[in-house]
Amino acid sequence: MIVTLEHKNKTLKVDLSKPIDISIPLTNTDENPIAWYIEKPEIEPVVFGEWIGSVKKGASTNFNTIFFNPHGHGTHTECLGHITKEFYSINKALKQFFFLAELVTVDPELLGEDRIISKSQIEKALNGKIPEAIIIRSLPNEILKKSKKYSNTNPPYLSEEAACYICENGIQHLLIDLPSVDKEKDEGKLLAHKAFWNVKDTQNLNSDARMEATITEMIYVTDAIQDGSYLLNLQIVSFENDASPSKPILYKI
Repeated sequence: MIVTLEHKNKTLKVDLSKPIDISIPLTNTDENPIAWYIEKPEIEPVVFGEWIGSVKKGASTNFNTIFFNPHGHGTHTECLGHITKEFYSINKALKQFFFLAELVTVDPELLGEDRIISKSQIEKALNGKIPEAIIIRSLPNEILKKSKKYSNTNPPYLSEEAACYICENGIQHLLIDLPSVDKEKDEGKLLAHKAFWNVKDTQNLNSDARMEATITEMIYVTDAIQDGSYLLNLQIVSFENDASPSKPILYKI
């Protein structure tokens, strides 16, 4: 279904019958990606005495309980409440769901034992464009990202200067195919998170912090999807929590 949309004073033509899903499914198998030193998700039928919530085991319905962590178990979207003393909810922060997005591919630079995505790389990749959302695909783009166990692997991350650049250009939504925009073990500095949300003090939030900006981590963008401009539909669960599992969908313009 091809539709014509008016968005931010631009006329867009998109085919809604051809969504491009860049989320990673959540499963209770060893194929599920994991970060932050936790175990895989649990999806199990409820048990009441001899009754088991599984049609295979004689129940009329499947009735599962799911135990997972949005930050460590797959694609998720978070608000600045992830790093603040005061509670802020992603369900309150994300009020619109369609954005003009730019997909860029970056090969992180070697810095000592780390691999970082630098300001100059982001600036070059955007080439003067200032979208509402930036989607960063890192190299190498192995399919292993969909099932990788990231704990204690020191994955690549975004430099503080790169996050500042994204913030200063008014880009509201940052999506990346890594478990965090920050270094895995950084002594709690969280420099890229703070820079992107313009948070100067996590204990007493500054008035110019970016309340509606979001970070989405652990996406996966296949090589078949070309760099360029897309319409992004950023879907979350209505959790009153700092983060929610999410399903970012792209549409070619």
